[in-house]
Amino acid sequence: MIIEGVASAGGEHCETSTLQVLLRHAGVELSEPMLFGLGEGLGFIYWDGKNLPFPFLGGRSKPIEITRKLSDRLGLSLRVKETTSARTAWRNVAEEIDADVPVGLQLDSYHLEYFTSKVHFGGHFAALYGYDDERAFLVDTSQQGGSVSTSLESLERARGEKGPMAAKNRSFTIGADTPLVPLADAIRTAVRANAAEFLDPPIANLGYRGIGNAAAQVRKWLERSSDPAHDLPQAAVLMERAGTGGALFRRIYRDFLEESTALVDDAGLRTAYGKYREIVPLWTEVAELVAQAGKTGDAETLNGASAVLSELARREQEAMTALATVQPCRS
Repeated sequence: MIIEGVASAGGEHCETSTLQVLLRHAGVELSEPMLFGLGEGLGFIYWDGKNLPFPFLGGRSKPIEITRKLSDRLGLSLRVKETTSARTAWRNVAEEIDADVPVGLQLDSYHLEYFTSKVHFGGHFAALYGYDDERAFLVDTSQQGGSVSTSLESLERARGEKGPMAAKNRSFTIGADTPLVPLADAIRTAVRANAAEFLDPPIANLGYRGIGNAAAQVRKWLERSSDPAHDLPQAAVLMERAGTGGALFRRIYRDFLEESTALVDDAGLRTAYGKYREIVPLWTEVAELVAQAGKTGDAETLNGASAVLSELARREQEAMTALATVQPCRS
């Protein structure tokens, strides 16, 4: 069973790429940056621990939170299913495909046959739009090939894997069953909520405070790593290119703000857009410095990355403070 007419080009980020497939099929056409912004996707986490070989820097919210918040902001109907049973998990998605409805899946990308990089990541998303007796047909990001396929056995393993960020065979569908919330109103609500969370994180490794924490910790990365020549360039790639759209999702959010300024007349929105235009290249500079430190072993390069991160913490706090002043939508 193959659903006809599904756009298969794929986007930049896995969750918003999946959302685009599902929403287009439901008759809702929005850009990927708009989906990311309305889903309050921008965040930051500095994640380290004894079970991690090297610290992780993340630039977005937790898996499926973009989907949940986007649905709430626009008034979409979101149906999420989870189960520990592989048989029930397959029935959940096959029934939707048979009813001509594409399905979003949360997966561990390690098991997907079309992935050339074999690293466990349980927070990956793709849209399922068909299957036959042997293979599942998916839309993944453009980086992964857009329209791709994997064996049903590998898909089962990818859906059922356990570990950080993984879910219990999570699948979801989205419908536009009622008139959507006006886009300008949804933008106002989303940016204010995203700013509130970013500016008042519950722990010090999140939000703008997390960027400041990263500024202090990055200086120690040569000592923290058992293989700096591998770990630091790899961290730089994850920051800049590995499905994030570049510069830790800041470019996607910048584009969302640019699109929003054409729809919403608000000084706070325009100010934040101007600031994120300046913020994006600074994140690219951090990634370049981290990669260079790994290649050369020069600790002074990490001190340079630390200084840029400190500047970024200040600038992102200012940008989000501007978004916090965006006037709420009129009820």
